[in-house]
Amino acid sequence: MHQGEIWWAKLPQPVGRRPVLLLSRAEAYRVRASVTVAQVTTTVRRIPVEVPLGTADGMPKDCVANLDTIMTIAKTSLEGRICTLSEPKWRQVVAALKYSFDI
Repeated sequence: MHQGEIWWAKLPQPVGRRPVLLLSRAEAYRVRASVTVAQVTTTVRRIPVEVPLGTADGMPKDCVANLDTIMTIAKTSLEGRICTLSEPKWRQVVAALKYSFDI
């Protein structure tokens, strides 16, 4: 597990199984039982907190990482890696995080 990867996760209802983007710092994956993630969704609103993703990024279909829907989940809820974001795409995530938190 590494920051910038997208994994399938089993989230509490009503969300259920969906892709999530791993956001936690590198050290957290070694020592913590929980990690911070952003939900990935096919609901696209084209707002600054969304990072568009698609087949070119390794996703099965067009979607967005929504940096307004951040949560901390148990590592055990992660079921399988889908892809790893490129450096340019990760920079878009960082920009969306800054916008989301107004920092």
